[in-house]
Amino acid sequence: MIYCCEEHVELALDVIVDDYMTSPTLEKIDEEKKISTTCEYCRNLAVYVVANS
Repeated sequence: MIYCCEEHVELALDVIVDDYMTSPTLEKIDEEKKISTTCEYCRNLAVYVVANS
C-alpha cells in the first residue's frame, strides 16, 4: 500500500504493477486522514492510496 499525492500517483501505480504484477486499486483518502498522511515520495499531503488487489 502506497500513500501518494497527485504528483506521484502515476509512479505509485507503476511500482505496484512492477512489484506485484497485478492491476492496482486506487482510492481517495478520507478527508479526516488527509490531515496527517503524507506522500511516500515527498512531504506533500497524500490524496490517494494505491494498493495491490
